[in-house]
Parts: sequence; structure tokens; C-alpha cells
Amino acid sequence: MTTTATTAPRAPQGTGVSGGEPDLWCTYAAVRTLAWLERTDSVTDADGTAAYLTGRRNADGGYAWSRGMLSDAWATFYCTQGLRDLGRPVPGLDATSRWLDSTWSGDAYAMLPGQAPDVWATHFSTRSAAELCGGRVPDPDRLLDWLSRLQCAEGGLSWSPEDARRGKADVRACYYGVMAWRAATGQALDATPPWDVPALTDWLRARQATSGGFHFAPAAQVPCLWATYRAVGALEALGETPRDPDACRDWVMGLRGPTGAFVRWEGYDVEDVWASFCAVGTLKALGASLAPVADAVTARISELGCAGGGYTYREPPAAADALSTAAAVLSADPGSPRPEGVRWLEGCQLPNEGGVMYMPGRGSEVRCTLWALAAGAFAEEPTARRRIAGWLAGLQNADGGFGYWEGRGSDMVSTAAAVETAALLGGPDGLGLDLQGVRAFIDSCRVSPDSHGAHDAHNSHGARLSGVADASRGEPYAHGNVPGGEPGLRPALQAQRVRMLLGPGYAEPAEASEAVRALLARHRVRGGGYAGEGHRVPDLLSTYEAVLAADRAGLGLDTAHLRAFTDRVRDAGGTAWSPLAPGSGGPLADCLGTLLARRLTAGPGVLPALALS
Repeated sequence: MTTTATTAPRAPQGTGVSGGEPDLWCTYAAVRTLAWLERTDSVTDADGTAAYLTGRRNADGGYAWSRGMLSDAWATFYCTQGLRDLGRPVPGLDATSRWLDSTWSGDAYAMLPGQAPDVWATHFSTRSAAELCGGRVPDPDRLLDWLSRLQCAEGGLSWSPEDARRGKADVRACYYGVMAWRAATGQALDATPPWDVPALTDWLRARQATSGGFHFAPAAQVPCLWATYRAVGALEALGETPRDPDACRDWVMGLRGPTGAFVRWEGYDVEDVWASFCAVGTLKALGASLAPVADAVTARISELGCAGGGYTYREPPAAADALSTAAAVLSADPGSPRPEGVRWLEGCQLPNEGGVMYMPGRGSEVRCTLWALAAGAFAEEPTARRRIAGWLAGLQNADGGFGYWEGRGSDMVSTAAAVETAALLGGPDGLGLDLQGVRAFIDSCRVSPDSHGAHDAHNSHGARLSGVADASRGEPYAHGNVPGGEPGLRPALQAQRVRMLLGPGYAEPAEASEAVRALLARHRVRGGGYAGEGHRVPDLLSTYEAVLAADRAGLGLDTAHLRAFTDRVRDAGGTAWSPLAPGSGGPLADCLGTLLARRLTAGPGVLPALALS
């Protein structure tokens, strides 16, 4: 007889690394919670927080998780909703509306142009289009048809129609699907949901535990506030209630910590921003009074504010994250290991998911899991490694690729991270991954030499692509981060790394090696380093990826060329992301710079696969 092991729902022990900086997820959660409590006058440095949100806006009208990243539907929703809650103007709505249109697949919305649509993105963008931009989705009938196909045979909703056919229902998908329907129909009183509502209601009610809280799905073993808020919110939007509303309310109130704010699970020992967000959202959806918790939650959120505006998940000095902590472990002097950092990473497994969280209390993420394993986490923990392997297999999408976390559309960097994670767990074979599917997704991201320019290029879903140069599209071995996406060095090299890891049965090693050689020659910057686009401006991420891929392909390293780059981006203050952005780029940049410098004196194979984008 076997039993499924779960991680105790406690905050990580050991020593994590915090940059003390705000996080967009946390900032949105804090501001929205204070808005529900009618306490936005208590926002920490409201001007600074508004500037933090506005500063994520890109020239294309969308918003990114951090400066320099691509626009993303989720980040766009959080930034603009946060500004509205603060009573601040949202700039350039016409451009934001056009950017949202660029993510329309023909049936629903994707997280970014070219990606397959999922219910996360569809919820965020449908609401942004309707509530922020004052418009309608491009084709409401097709959207409603797509939403209707999210229902699984058991009654719950899934992340996509493809996932629904696989029976992957989740209360979060139910919430996002129902809220997208409400936004698309303008919350009209006579609008009929496109599902079997009794079956959906029954499935949601069945997720309530005897304790009163809710589980994400039938396989989840620990009820939590995130699942409870999404389940109760979905029921409320359908005009329904939980099976036992009183037990639900009592369970939520029972999760108050010493300050009177909330923890996410029973036994957890940190009152974080997400727990209060979910608790207040649940109480509001239940129609319960918020007055008994308003003062305590407001006071706790004030402790989570960062200098200069924005919020993180707990007190800033203690708000460690998995990437920064793994970076510190990986870049530490080999003679001075950081076992307490490894111990902290090993505490970042969720009770209901096997992967590693970016910040404790959030969902498991594939890149964070890769960084943690590369840093040595779980090296002597076979049970934890089996949990990660099972989670990873369940993360694979119907198109064969992987997204950042469950339900997210596939992209190249996440797919490469997933395959590299599988390699660290013993190899892609034997972990239950669909390797043919992985290869098919990688191939779908290849940019055809006969593709047209940006103005008339469309992806396989019919969405118009943006900014893809004809010259780049004509280059051999070009790949984008998503099917139809803009080509660049990093996704092209990630594709070749995946092919090499899949082995001769799925790719010819000689062909992958030749592809890496050609790509490096094309993007080599004469003065040192490699450029993500073209061959003029080198950057740290592309140079790290280039050296990693060259080592994997068995190509020689020009150490003088690499040293010329590292000398330009590294100094006593740390490592910059680019010679054009002097000064330390933070712990992740410092880690990559240290590892590259270490590679100058070590042989091939010393660089871990630490892709970020």
C-alpha cells in the first residue's frame, strides 16, 4: 500500500535571500484588498505605488511583470486594475486596447501574442477590454463558444478546451471562466451561462471539505484560502452559494494569525498578503461583514510596503524568493557553501503541488523549480523528487509544451526549463512526459523562412503578430518563444538544447550542433558577448545562453571573447544585464556573471541551465 506524501504547510525554514523590492502580484493583492475594505487611503506611498504600476507599461500599450520584459495579459490586468483602485488615470488606453487585440486568437485571448489561449489570459483580457477599455471582445459569439468548451464531463471547468477533454478541472479555472463570461456579456441579467450550470455548481460545491475550506480539484489534499476564494467567487457569480456557507466563513476566520490577519493553510506561520487577499475576497463573496477584520488586515498590509512604493508578500527584509536564493547558493564560493539557502528552497514545495514556488504562498513555477534543483535542493530527498516529477508530467499541455505553471499556455523558455528539470531528475525518459509532444511544440516555434513581415503575419490561431522583421524570419534555425513569435537567439538556442536532451530518437545531435554554431556566429558581437537580436548589442542572458549551448554542443569557447564581455558588465558593485545598463542588475544578474567568470577558468559542463526569458 502506498500513500501520497504532502509537504507540511509551513513557511520555509533556513535562510532565504530577499531583495526587499516590491512584487507586482503582491502589489495588486494589497491594493485590491484595501479597496475591498474601503481603506485605499492607507496605501503605503500611494504616489510611489502608482508610479511602480505605471512603470511596467511598455511602448506597445501592454504591461510587463518587470521592466524590460514582454507585455503580458496578467500583468496588464494587475497594473491597470491597481491604478483604478488607487483612483489614478490609466495612460494610453487606445494603445492598451490595440495590444489586447493582438493577443486575440480568433476564439479567446492568449497571455501574449502568438501563444495559445488559456482561461487565465482570457479572463484577464476580457475584463480589461470590457471594464478598462470600454469595448467588447472581437467576437463575443466565438468567445462564448470557446468558454462553453471548458466544461469537463464531471462538471467543472478547465484551462482550455484541450484540457477539458483531458478532465483537468480546477476551481481557479471555474472562477476565471465564469468571470470572463460575465465580462463578455456585460453582466446582463438575462445572459445565460454557456455551461450546464447545475453540474458546474455541484462540482464546485463538492470541493468543500468537512472543515469548511475548499480544495483546488479532487486530487488536492489540503484546503487553502486561494482555492476557497476562487470556488466561492465562482459560485457567487453564478448566483449560488457553497454547500455550507457558515462552515466556510468559520473556517476562513479560523485562519487568522497572531496579528488578526490571515494565513493560507492551517498550520502555516506567516500572515502574507495573498492570504488576506483571498480571505477578504471570500468573506465579501459570502456577503459577510468585513468590519471585524478590516483594522487587522489593514495594519498587516502596511507592514508589507516597500520603500518607494509597492508591496511584497511579507515584511520586506524577510521576503525571500526562490530565484534570488538559488542564485546566492549557485554563485557562492565553492569553499563556502550555503546549506541554509538550500534548506530554504526545500521548504518551497506547496502542500498540493510538487514544484517550487517563486515566493512562498504562490503556485509552483517551472523556472523556479529548475533553479532550485540546479542549486542542489532535494538532492537527497527521493520523495520530494518524485513529487516534482509527478507535478512536471501533469504540467505538460496538450500541444506538447509547458507554461510557467498549471494552465498557462506553452512557451519555449518554460518548455526548455521543464526538459532541463527532467534531466536533473534522471532524464526525460521514464518521467511520463510526452517527448514526441515536446518535439512537436519546439518545431511549432520554428520561424519559417518564407514567413511574411509583421504587418500581414498571423499565427496559427489567426492573431496578428507584431514586429517580426523579414530578415530575421529568413534566417536558418530561427525560433520564437511561442509559435509565430519574434525570433531571437535565446529561444533558438533553447530549442536546440531541448533537441539535444531528447536524444537521437527525436533529433540528430549533429544537426543541433550545427544549428548552435550557426546561431552563435550570427549573433556574435565583435567586442565581446552575444546579442539577443542581431549582432550589435550584447546582453547577459543571451551570452550566458550562448556559452551554455556551445558547451552542450561540444563547440570550443573563445575565452578572450567571453572575457571581453564579462569585463564590461562586471565590477566590484556586481554584474549588469548589458553594457548599456551599468551597475548591478540584482542577485540574478550577479549570479550569471559570477558563473560566466567561473567558466573562464573551468571546463565545459560547469554552467547550470538557468534560463529566465
